[in-house]
Amino acid sequence: MKAPWNKIILFFIIIFLVSSCSVPPSGIIILCAGDSITEADYPYFLHKILKKEGIMAKVLNYGQIGFTSGEYLDFLRNDQNTLASEQPDFILLQLGTNDVRFDHDSTSGEEFYSNMKEIIKIFRGFRNRSGKKSEILLATIPPIPEGSLFPFTSESQTRVTKEINPYLKKISDEEKVILVDNYTPFVQSPHLLPEVHPSREGYRHLAQNWYDALKPLLSTKAQQ
Repeated sequence: MKAPWNKIILFFIIIFLVSSCSVPPSGIIILCAGDSITEADYPYFLHKILKKEGIMAKVLNYGQIGFTSGEYLDFLRNDQNTLASEQPDFILLQLGTNDVRFDHDSTSGEEFYSNMKEIIKIFRGFRNRSGKKSEILLATIPPIPEGSLFPFTSESQTRVTKEINPYLKKISDEEKVILVDNYTPFVQSPHLLPEVHPSREGYRHLAQNWYDALKPLLSTKAQQ
């Protein structure tokens, strides 16, 4: 008997089309962008919180140690396609701590503002697996504790409250993105921030703060 080659070929064509048009996997994808405070532990603890809450999630850590807003902008321009290919549902953005250093990394408020606007502009081009724009959440930065070692000084402390965080608030208003207050929790509980970097418990609180901001958005996404 001759093999029905036309039917066999049609079968494999159907299999190929079905596999290439398959529904994206369930769950959410979160991309964490920032400096060493991001690169450290909070994405790990955020994933644990989401798992405990029964939320399937992939939490990607794109924190870059020591980066200012300008350095992160350069990184993003160079690796934009790689980050965009992750197709995140949410982007958690926190930068500014290294911008208030008093060494070669020191960044003026105006330059910080310009860098952050450009970073958000790039992230606005990201799409999730459904083709919708990734949701951006922008955070204020924690305070600089008393007694922090150089290159952080008392002027760094002042710049956080008088310059960097007000600029972040301004950007969130202009760009219509959610602003997450990652400053106040450490003022209320300074023991969680023994130096520029939080303690391990501080990172847990930071992750919880991000989750609290994400929670209403997760409920909305689940209903879509």
